[in-house]
Amino acid sequence: MLDGWTLCPQCGNQLTRGDNVVECPACGFFLYAHSAATASALPEDEGGRVLLARRAHEPFRGLWDLVGGFLAEGEHPADGARREVREETGVELELGRFLGLWMGDYGGRATLNLVWLGRMRAGELVAADDVAELRWFAPDELPSPDKLAFDGLISDVLRAWRNEHA
Repeated sequence: MLDGWTLCPQCGNQLTRGDNVVECPACGFFLYAHSAATASALPEDEGGRVLLARRAHEPFRGLWDLVGGFLAEGEHPADGARREVREETGVELELGRFLGLWMGDYGGRATLNLVWLGRMRAGELVAADDVAELRWFAPDELPSPDKLAFDGLISDVLRAWRNEHA
């Protein structure tokens, strides 16, 4: 994340590098490299199926993904998961149990991905412009790993969910 940072954005002096940090000795500016936080949900229906979203844009256009996205600065992860579900599906989500967290990669940037189970509550399911399709999947009908986005991350999340339904 800090590759290319050579000059201080506040005063223009040369930055020094440390472990996962750049610092300006002139003005005291510093910036740490960090994983970008995401919040996602696996909405479940009464039939035991889970909702996935087919990506409309790169990266991984056309592959299946969780409903979710990056947190806004200062946003609570649970609020972010509900917001992302509302933005991508048009439906309000009641968050359930926290399923877990997984490390990932988004275009060369490390991500920390927090995932909740949930139930859709209010609204009509409509895919947003960044979602090509929304579809419910039973545990034995999940897409194969080659049809899932993010090189193993979504597979790992779905495996954890499916293991709970075995």
